[in-house]
Amino acid sequence: MQQVSINNLNLSFRTTEAYKTLRSNIEFSGSDMRTISVTSCMPNEGKSQVTFELARSFAQNGNSVILIDADLRKSVMREHYKSGRVTFGLSNYLVGQCEPDDATCETDEPGFYTIFSGPTTPTPSELLNSQRFENLLSFCRQMYDYTIIDCPPIGSVIDGAIVGKQCDGTILVISAGDISYRFAQDVKGQLDRADCHIIGCVLNKVPMESGKGYYGKYYGKYYGKYYGNYYGNESTH
Repeated sequence: MQQVSINNLNLSFRTTEAYKTLRSNIEFSGSDMRTISVTSCMPNEGKSQVTFELARSFAQNGNSVILIDADLRKSVMREHYKSGRVTFGLSNYLVGQCEPDDATCETDEPGFYTIFSGPTTPTPSELLNSQRFENLLSFCRQMYDYTIIDCPPIGSVIDGAIVGKQCDGTILVISAGDISYRFAQDVKGQLDRADCHIIGCVLNKVPMESGKGYYGKYYGKYYGKYYGNYYGNESTH
């Protein structure tokens, strides 16, 4: 098994609590909600950060969790790790170059494991729709309490729907003010047609300054004066 070290971000108290709330909502969705995919409408909505911090929150709550980076086209997950030599990733496993244990990385966060995307491949959709990927999910269900999968934006490519239909549930990350209601509904429709079980949405990048929209007024009333300013790269749910 490979070894990596996490790049710790100084999240605000409010953001940390938001991830705990998201984690709790998933836990109360049922004991069978153990394999969860995360996607978004478009790139740059903060999906990968949400996925990473959600998986980490599960680990900090005493669970064994594996984060699978299934964005085989343009992954940014490595930004969350500061050191460690990684030889094999998901694409290596899917083409038969290694086994799940070889592609898995143990992090310095107890109970937190990850599989990076690996080298780019010309056939990501086909690989994610393969028997080997299905076998990987079965392996992870046996080995870990939770499997969290970071998928490409569903508004750009179909990969997220391919992965989502194999999972117990799917979370859709939506960037506040960047994605229209109609576009979000279209993306939800794509997930529905693929038989993905959508368990909820994460409204990300909500401006918390007083007076800036409904959510800013609502959340700012209860949290803003106690926990400082909101920064655009943090997540609110």
